[in-house]
Amino acid sequence: MVPLPTMQWMDGFLRLLDQRQLPSEETYIDCRDIDSLAEAIRTLAVRGAPAIGIAAAFGAVIAALTSGPGEEFNEAFHSKIETLEGTRPTAVNLFHCLLIQKEIFRRNPGRENAVRALLKSAHEMMQSDLQASRRMGRFGADLLQSGSIVLTHCNAGGLATAGLGTALAVIYEAWDRNILTKVYADETRPLLQGARLTAWELSRAGIPVDVLPDSAAASLLRNGEVNAVIVGSDRIAANGDAANKIGTYQLALAAKAHGVPFYVVAPLSTFDVSTSRGSEIEIEQRSRDELACFEGRKLLPEAAGVWNPAFDVTPALLITAIICEEGVLFSPDAESIKSVLGKSSNSR
Repeated sequence: MVPLPTMQWMDGFLRLLDQRQLPSEETYIDCRDIDSLAEAIRTLAVRGAPAIGIAAAFGAVIAALTSGPGEEFNEAFHSKIETLEGTRPTAVNLFHCLLIQKEIFRRNPGRENAVRALLKSAHEMMQSDLQASRRMGRFGADLLQSGSIVLTHCNAGGLATAGLGTALAVIYEAWDRNILTKVYADETRPLLQGARLTAWELSRAGIPVDVLPDSAAASLLRNGEVNAVIVGSDRIAANGDAANKIGTYQLALAAKAHGVPFYVVAPLSTFDVSTSRGSEIEIEQRSRDELACFEGRKLLPEAAGVWNPAFDVTPALLITAIICEEGVLFSPDAESIKSVLGKSSNSR
């Protein structure tokens, strides 16, 4: 699978594939300052935990390039980083990548040194993400049988990463091995990331995909149509609870009820051991307009309120396994997560 052109560092700016326009148009936006990048992250022009983190890493380069010289340089840089940190509170990759970049900045004083080191670090993060995606794809495909049909939710593909994906990396690998028959993709209300993005990615790769309403997924699982549910994650707590796009939790419940394996695919950068359990994860609340309007048409009466969380949390006890670049964690818990993170640290 050839990586999707989700983002590219140009000469002094970051070019992003504008996911808000897909599948109607393939257009790009150029982020030359922190405000434009923060807006792109906040409005989902770039989305998906790994992609947000990598975009923010390149954002640190933009912050260094656009901060004033002299004594104010350090202060201006960190102020711009704080702007990026305020864009999406749930996706831990954002904070993980910016923490690395802040340390790089500290160790490389001066604009020229800082820009060079930050850019090198951001490119390394992108390559690391691609390598992790390939490994996760192989580990995940090993769990599937010939003739498998899988269900996925939201978009955890190349658009959500450096170009290959997490959940969709497994699907791409299974397709290449000729063991995958078809994919079902939830439409993923209210912004339709499954219908607009996942179906676009899979169709582009020649993989058969059927889109279904989120409300139909439980019936699909009950009917025995699906061999596995495969999703991504934006943050995994120390005990294995996983936050992902709203609607994931109900899929996990239905999969458990009907004996269908439920797999979460995420790189180690998505694990957050500082958060002990899922109930501690801050859940981003999105705007009323996402539910109240669609393509300029009003859907709700003015007197109606909304509850529009971007994510929900699936308890670890509902997760058959978490697939990361270090392997497969069956029945994930605090001990297995601590072990895999320790293994990764020792290998570096």
